[in-house]
Amino acid sequence: MRKLYQPIFSFFMLIAMAANINYAYADGKKPVTSDTTRLAKVFTNKNDKSYLKNGIKVPLPPLKPNVTIYSTKISFSRTDGDRLVSNVQVYPNPITDQINLRYNVNKNSSVTIKIMDILGNEVMTLFSQRVDPGEQKFTFNLNNKLSSGFYFVRLVAGSESVIKRISIL
Repeated sequence: MRKLYQPIFSFFMLIAMAANINYAYADGKKPVTSDTTRLAKVFTNKNDKSYLKNGIKVPLPPLKPNVTIYSTKISFSRTDGDRLVSNVQVYPNPITDQINLRYNVNKNSSVTIKIMDILGNEVMTLFSQRVDPGEQKFTFNLNNKLSSGFYFVRLVAGSESVIKRISIL
């Protein structure tokens, strides 16, 4: 295919170049040689925006955008009073045999605490219950239930989720 394509492409390029050269000399004007500075001085009109720097007149219509762009800053920041879960702490980190969690819940809601691996796969569910508002403390023994490495603790309360990274030795 390539052997056929290259000669055909070359032929059409040769025809296009010949047509372009014939069109350039059809007006009977002499081709511009090296005296382009004189042409620029003669044909340059500083007030007309359609002249290029080399003196060639190119009519350019003014460009007006059809679309008006509005920029508005939207802030989605929440205060701690608006959040369902706040002040999530996981300690000690790195963990050897026991994990402790402390968090605040602003209203009665269902809370789920899971341990996820690096890829986001659920390894185990530590806690899944409905809790009352206030500070909550949770302790879980990990006695050789997880191999050493990095994991994530995911605390979900209602529609909110908080993720903390932990390291197990």
